[in-house]
Amino acid sequence: MQKIMKKFILKVFIVSAFIGLASCKKLLQQDSLTKLDESAVYSDVNLVQTSLKGIYANWLNCRVDEQGTVLMMGTDETQQGAFQMKTDASKGGLDRYDGNLNSLQGQITTQWNLRWPLVNEAAKIINGLDKPGLVPGSKAAGVVGEASFIRGFIDFELAMYWGSIPIRDLSRENTLGLKRQPLKDVWAFIISDLIKASTLCPQTNAPGRATSGAALAMLGKAYMSAPESTGLRDFDKARNCFEQMMGRYTLVPYQNLFDYTKPNTVEAILEFQYSPVSPNNNKVQFQIGSRAVQNTFGDGCYFSGYDKIVPTIHAYETVANGGVWEDGDLRRDQSIRYDFSYYGVTPTYDIISWEGLGANHDELNPHIKKYEDFRTDSHSGLGYNNMYNSGKDMPVLRLGDIKLCYAECLNELGKTGDAVAVVNEVRTRAWGGTLPADRAWTAMSQDDFRTKIMDERIRELFAENWRKIDLIRTGKFVDLVKKYNKWAAQSGTIQAFNSLLPIPDSEMKLNDQITPNDQNPGYK
Repeated sequence: MQKIMKKFILKVFIVSAFIGLASCKKLLQQDSLTKLDESAVYSDVNLVQTSLKGIYANWLNCRVDEQGTVLMMGTDETQQGAFQMKTDASKGGLDRYDGNLNSLQGQITTQWNLRWPLVNEAAKIINGLDKPGLVPGSKAAGVVGEASFIRGFIDFELAMYWGSIPIRDLSRENTLGLKRQPLKDVWAFIISDLIKASTLCPQTNAPGRATSGAALAMLGKAYMSAPESTGLRDFDKARNCFEQMMGRYTLVPYQNLFDYTKPNTVEAILEFQYSPVSPNNNKVQFQIGSRAVQNTFGDGCYFSGYDKIVPTIHAYETVANGGVWEDGDLRRDQSIRYDFSYYGVTPTYDIISWEGLGANHDELNPHIKKYEDFRTDSHSGLGYNNMYNSGKDMPVLRLGDIKLCYAECLNELGKTGDAVAVVNEVRTRAWGGTLPADRAWTAMSQDDFRTKIMDERIRELFAENWRKIDLIRTGKFVDLVKKYNKWAAQSGTIQAFNSLLPIPDSEMKLNDQITPNDQNPGYK
């Protein structure tokens, strides 16, 4: 049993019974922790606002520490470090796509269990407040809008990674139960939530909270990503969503996006809020930093770490060497660390030679840089002195991403010339405001654009948790992972069914409405 949410205390009683269990069924059917009638709680907008704040606080856990890296593993962009692959066969399955990727895999179970409590609590809020006569612009409408955004966003993730999922609409609970629903119904529900959020969310909000702009951005992504089999994929509707919201945001210099002194820039649509002070730190540096650096300089070096996840060669090399990076692209050195020297000393592999990795040593190969937090360095003078305290904000939605999504829609609608012009806007920022003529995209076919945009999205969004979704929605998951992920290439076992994750064994044991017969094809 894993505690997911803090108890919400308001006046003299606890508002929410929000304990995350291994089972969706047990989680969703638990009794209240208090004698207070739940229907009374969730129909009171003042009480519900406390619950909503709790959902936001616990949503951050999806990006914290190791669990924040799991869904970035196994792509053509990032993979686990060599030492991790050697020492943990179970986690290794997340990159090898071998028999260790199964319903018993603990990290996959954690990802599943992190999200369902948030969906369930949002569903309670919506069920309690979304009644006839709800007035747009009212306090209650805003809360319903934000809860709908959260449920829509997280259901979007769950559907992308697991396919058919339960629909948590409490007004239809007797009909729907807790079983997996048809894919078309799932995506229609996601779209409905995001439409409602785009109507009811405020246009401006506190940092880290949903706005109508964020809802429109996610609604556009949903229209782009809904499986073609559902009949709901609609690039024109996605285009319209993006056009409604893009003008509210502005591209900023790329380096500003990852500068902890400049949080929540005018480019940020939604940004998860962290700090280097526990318990609000994200701890992600421990997972992305270098083990050789840590063994040489200690925890007080801000780019120390454990090599849990590192860039693939494709994601850190130049075009000339088979990678994605072009000369002069400023995003490269903002996204990836190539130099590990520290106050005049350069680490070597000698200090970790005991690992026995031979040619597979990658602790001093390029690493993820975006989330390094100098405030944690012993030389910062701030007293944190441990990279584990890393606490930079993390972008969830930002304009650079949405412009590239918009360009994809234009291309799919036969407006490739317009799509190229939009991509060049993003690339102009990448070259500091002046795009050299030989770096500007020019006329190309629709198919060429589809190929080139995938590398452009690595350059713009490296390690921002969108890559696996991009690969799945474009149908390029198997081909590109097999080609560029070192461990998947060596194993040679990745198959089409691996584009979805297995339903956790614990869910099937505790939820009698999801049985082994409901498992995603290819898994046991």
